[in-house]
Amino acid sequence: MKRLLAAGIAVLGVSAAFAQPAKPAPATIEDLLKDVPPSRAPASAKAEPVVLDARIGEHSDSTRFVVEVSDPVSVRIFTLANPNRVVLDMPEVLWRLENAAQPSGKGLVKSYRYGLFRPGDDRFVIDLNAPVRAAEPMILPPSGGHGYRVVLDLYPTTQSQFDRSAGWPADMRQKEDEAESVAAIAPSGTKPALHGKKVIVIDAGHGGIDSGTVGVDGSQEKDLVLNEAIRLSRVLEKRGYTVHLTRNTDIYIPLRERVNIARGYDADLFISLHADSNPDPEVEGLSVYTLSESGSDKEAAALANKENQSDVIAGVDLSGDNSPVASILIDLAQRETMNRSSRFAGNVVGQLARATDILPREPHRSAAFVVLKAPDVPAVLIELGYLSNPHDCKQMGTDIWRNRVAGAIADAVDKQFETPPPVPVAAKGGPE
Repeated sequence: MKRLLAAGIAVLGVSAAFAQPAKPAPATIEDLLKDVPPSRAPASAKAEPVVLDARIGEHSDSTRFVVEVSDPVSVRIFTLANPNRVVLDMPEVLWRLENAAQPSGKGLVKSYRYGLFRPGDDRFVIDLNAPVRAAEPMILPPSGGHGYRVVLDLYPTTQSQFDRSAGWPADMRQKEDEAESVAAIAPSGTKPALHGKKVIVIDAGHGGIDSGTVGVDGSQEKDLVLNEAIRLSRVLEKRGYTVHLTRNTDIYIPLRERVNIARGYDADLFISLHADSNPDPEVEGLSVYTLSESGSDKEAAALANKENQSDVIAGVDLSGDNSPVASILIDLAQRETMNRSSRFAGNVVGQLARATDILPREPHRSAAFVVLKAPDVPAVLIELGYLSNPHDCKQMGTDIWRNRVAGAIADAVDKQFETPPPVPVAAKGGPE
């Protein structure tokens, strides 16, 4: 089925390139686990500039952002539509922002976020309440006790004018396309097996500029799930599986690339780890999701919509279009894959019910998560618990809980691939 799908897409002229991860999986998971959540290594031997402060000034006719840095940096700005955003890119920096000023939310700017976008590049993403015209950023030298300052002014404009100028700059788009082409590998299913080992890809959700849910104790989802992904990797490797991580540091990975990583490794199983939140702090417990366009209920659909916003948060251009014919081929392939995904979800719920609190109502749920849409890789998304619930949040922060849950998920993987017992054969001459 995998070869049929790949061949069909190629004939239709649809890109069948499956991206390899930007970095290979770590040589030893144990080394990584010593420093979880791992700190980012500098892109070069030279010390990175430090972002010291961010200030915002809101006026009736404009909004000004001021980002204070220890050293001069080169910056680049562009805008993206649907939804309207302003993106400010700079080289990789160290973030030392505490209590940075936040917009009122009533002016041109709704909110903003910052963090690592990919190795060597950091990013500010500014969410807008209204379309703006962004002036070219200014770099001011140190004065008045302040360091270097990146100054960005935003002015009101019309939506039509904003739309005309929005989109990734042509050279950046070309660079992304070239990177995807270089990363292309043979279609899934044509690579030699690694000594018969099952291949598991573990996806730590969010990362870098996208922190995910923030817990009642201030912990961040991106750190929790990375920690758990590394622990699970260690357990599975000791049990003889070949394991790859979609990310092993605090970096942002686009949703479609997470899917491509799983397909590129010809994964037998894809496990995406997340932590949930709910307006009701009483809601608690782990849940497991498999793919469904309809979803099990409105709450599941809302969660999928929130998780699928990751690319928007990180400032990814979403203007690309999928081929409707390719979608038909994918739908055909997904039927078998979804059955295997559901079987694994049942195993996960069964094993984890012995290790942690499970969502009381329908712990196995379904929704249209982007990261579960690889047509030929069985996949589940595990919401480890609710960071909005004090009890869940507290236990998820402990090593005992994390190790216990990693072991239970590994038990579910074992169960997924266990060889069924042989069917008894009646002895010759015996009763029929």
